[in-house]
Amino acid sequence: MADMSTFESRKGILTCTPTEVFDFVTDIRNFKQFVPDNASISDINIDSKSCSFIISPIGNVNFRLSEKEPHNKVVYSGSALQANDFSLILNIKETTAGRAEVHIELAAKLNPLLKVMVAKPVEGFLEKLMDEMEKFQGWRPER
Repeated sequence: MADMSTFESRKGILTCTPTEVFDFVTDIRNFKQFVPDNASISDINIDSKSCSFIISPIGNVNFRLSEKEPHNKVVYSGSALQANDFSLILNIKETTAGRAEVHIELAAKLNPLLKVMVAKPVEGFLEKLMDEMEKFQGWRPER
């Protein structure tokens, strides 16, 4: 039986405001900025509300924007391994300096064996995602 498993990133301080990160990440097309060029990812199809791609050896991964709480929270829901539902949650807060502090959670229904198998790759993915978000400078649209 599959139980809900949650994986969490560290908290990261971004180079933008909570409004800027919220506006940027609610358009899924912008997530491509944070996906490294990787031979294991192929067939990426992205529009403003959904994304699908193939990760070797997992297979098809699909997700869509499912919830947004202005400037505080963005939730993407999806499926992988043809049956495993997951949510990727970006929690956004404002620091005293006015910058965005982001904490990312990935919650998925996983059986105990699968949880052990995916824990390290998922934790690595969340760390890489946070690193890329912290380094990113293009939050504001070009004027």
